Amino acid sequence: MITTKQRAILRGMATSIQPIIQVGKGGLNENLIKTVSDALEARELIKLTVLENSEETPASAAHALAEATGADVVAVIGKKVVLYRESSTKKTIEI
Repeated sequence: MITTKQRAILRGMATSIQPIIQVGKGGLNENLIKTVSDALEARELIKLTVLENSEETPASAAHALAEATGADVVAVIGKKVVLYRESSTKKTIEI
């Protein structure tokens, strides 16, 4: 679990990164969860977009993905979601 101060630092870092994953009408399936987990392992901090045609709201998608991947929700801003999980092999972010 990350603290409020750590969350603020991560939110600031996330402003410069582009969304790398989109949650669409397929919703949160096993394939998407694996992709998010792999991206978190490689990058630690990722941003994704919840598309208009998704049955998930950005907040529900964020919490479901965080629970499924063991990540922390850093921010949900509009249709964008920022997730953080410390990498077990390539730790690059110090907070």
